[in-house]
Amino acid sequence: MIVSQLCIYPLKSCQGIELQQTQVKIKGFLLDREMMLVSGSGKFITQRQFPQLAKVIVKLDENQITLRLSDETLPPLVFTPTLTGSAIEVEIWRDRILAIDQGNEVAQWFHQLLNLELGKVCRLVRQSSQHTRLLDKKYSSDLDNPISFTDNYPLMLTATASLVELNQRIMEIHQQQKEAIPMDRFRPNIVIETMEPFIEDTWSVIQIGEIKFTVAKPCSRCIMTTIDQTSGDKNKLKEPLNTLGTFRQLSEQGVMFGVNMIPQNEGIIQVGDRLRVLETRN
Repeated sequence: MIVSQLCIYPLKSCQGIELQQTQVKIKGFLLDREMMLVSGSGKFITQRQFPQLAKVIVKLDENQITLRLSDETLPPLVFTPTLTGSAIEVEIWRDRILAIDQGNEVAQWFHQLLNLELGKVCRLVRQSSQHTRLLDKKYSSDLDNPISFTDNYPLMLTATASLVELNQRIMEIHQQQKEAIPMDRFRPNIVIETMEPFIEDTWSVIQIGEIKFTVAKPCSRCIMTTIDQTSGDKNKLKEPLNTLGTFRQLSEQGVMFGVNMIPQNEGIIQVGDRLRVLETRN
C-alpha cells in the first residue's frame, strides 16, 4: 500500500492543493485549514451553507495567495495573509477562539461570491499562533493536542479500493449515475492505494514514511460529499450519501467513509511512501 495523493486545504471549504510531499506537524499538514470564513457573529462558514465555495481555486505563491473561481465569474484576487491584523473571536463547532482578520479586500471578494444581502457580513480569518485550538478531550487521551480549523481531527485518510466499492454500489442502484464519484468529494489529506475495500477500518496505528499515526475512528460524512468540488453543484441523487447509508451506517453519528488520524510525531511524507500497519483493532 502506497500514498497516491497528498492534499491541503489552506482555506477551509475551498478547493484543495495537491502536493508531492508535505510537512506533517502534530496539528496536521503544514498550512492545512489555516484560514476560514466566518459570519458577522464569528460563526464558521462552509460549503454546507454556501456550496459555491467549492468553486474557489486557491494558489500559494511564497507569501501570497491567489483566489479565482473555476467558472471565472469573479475577477481573481491576490492577497497576502497576515498574522498582525485585528484579533476577533470566532466559533467553530464547540470552540470559541481568537483568530486574525485578513482585511476588507478579501472579505468583500467573498461577500460578492456568496451574494450576501446588504448588511450581512463575512470575514476571512487566519489561525493565530498565540491562540491555540485544542483537540476535544473526548477524541484523544493527549492533554494538549493542537488542531487547525479542521472539523475534529488533524488529518483524514481515504483508500482507493473503498471508493471503487462505493461507486460500484452507486451504479447498481442508479443506472442514470453515469460518472463515478471522485475522491475529492471526501476532501482527504492522504489517499492510499489499496486492494481491499474498507481495510482502513481495521487499522489502529500506521506508519507512512517516518511518521506514525493513530487511526482514531471512521470519519462521518455530511452533505458536502454531494457537492461537485469544481462547479459547486449538488448531486441530484444525493450521492454518495444515499448509497453510503445502505452499508456504511456504522454508528448513530452517521455514515462513514475514510478515517480520522492524529500524528504521533513530525516530519515529511511524500507521494509514493509505503504504508505499514503497526497495530490493528481487536
